[in-house]
Amino acid sequence: MKRVYRVRSDQRFQEIRRHGRSYSNAWLVLCLLPNQLLYSRFGVVVNSRLGNAVRRNRVKRRLREILRLRQRTIQSGWDLVLIARQPARSAGYWELESACTRLLERARLFSDTNLADPVLSGRESGRESGRESGKANRSQAEAG
Repeated sequence: MKRVYRVRSDQRFQEIRRHGRSYSNAWLVLCLLPNQLLYSRFGVVVNSRLGNAVRRNRVKRRLREILRLRQRTIQSGWDLVLIARQPARSAGYWELESACTRLLERARLFSDTNLADPVLSGRESGRESGRESGKANRSQAEAG
């Protein structure tokens, strides 16, 4: 994620946590606060209680990637902070992705309900999947 789209200062993290609205589930806590900008910024917090550096960084990388993929579908003008809870340390990517999506939906941060799924909004817009095109190429090779 580009630097401009990240919450970087500790002071802003604390401000979002103290004064912002929060939503939570078993894996994550989402805190948000308006930022008076034309774009949204994102931050990720993983406490040292979740495990060693390898485990914490894995959770952080997964959460950043989830936010990066959803960035276009999230309304502009917000600072968002995702805080990982204890069960997130053993959660897989798809569990974290669905937990994050549910929190964003509860907070009503998606700019359009149809864009809640980045796979449907970007990848499958008129393009055929690789498996289907591979079948078409094989059938053409057999015919020719």
